[in-house]
Amino acid sequence: MESDIKLIDDNGKRLDGRAPDELRKIKIEVGVLHRAEGSCYLEWGGNKVMVAVYGPKEALPRHTQNPLRAIVNARYNMAAFSVDDRKRPGPDRRSREISKVISEALEKVILLEKFPRASIDVNIEVLNAEAGTRCAGLTAAGVALADAGIPLKDIPVSCAAGKIDGHVVLDLGKEEDNFGDADLPIAISPRTNEILLLQMDGHLTVEEFDKALEMAINGCHIASDIQKKAIMDKYQSAPEVK
Repeated sequence: MESDIKLIDDNGKRLDGRAPDELRKIKIEVGVLHRAEGSCYLEWGGNKVMVAVYGPKEALPRHTQNPLRAIVNARYNMAAFSVDDRKRPGPDRRSREISKVISEALEKVILLEKFPRASIDVNIEVLNAEAGTRCAGLTAAGVALADAGIPLKDIPVSCAAGKIDGHVVLDLGKEEDNFGDADLPIAISPRTNEILLLQMDGHLTVEEFDKALEMAINGCHIASDIQKKAIMDKYQSAPEVK
């Protein structure tokens, strides 16, 4: 989409004043829903996301059960009021696609074989959307799974890079997402840098792709540190059981 908006100025500053390799502000709260096994509220720029984890519990109906491992049901949903133009409530093609790729990413880090015939439900609700909601949702889901005490190989984390006005940048904002040239969301296991999810929208040269991938991985590690600090803060401030 063509735009007259200049997304990055001659000094390398973006519309919101960030440098090319700078993340939007991230805030994470752990254990905000008392009726879920695990939960997380995350703000990432203008994105506001709530995630609740339920299970492991018996997978129903029974024909969905896997006798060797648990199944992961991630449900990504954007609230009707999360965008400026109210969207129709309920799942659409985009939310079903994102639910599927997040489920597959989470399956790679959960020790599923410990819970045969079970299901683990991960409900991701986007309350306010401002570009990068799948990354925000997956990052919050990783925290909620850890809060639920579900055994993980690692806490998954997600971030995107992209291209605006010919420049590769980290963590696209709303206008950058709408009028930029490309978007590359990824998710990784930060301990090993194993890629759990990688998608691309737009066009990048091989050199630009390599630079965007490296930038997104670095962004994942910054977000991972914020995840871990939020989890530690919750459990260090928890009252002692006498």
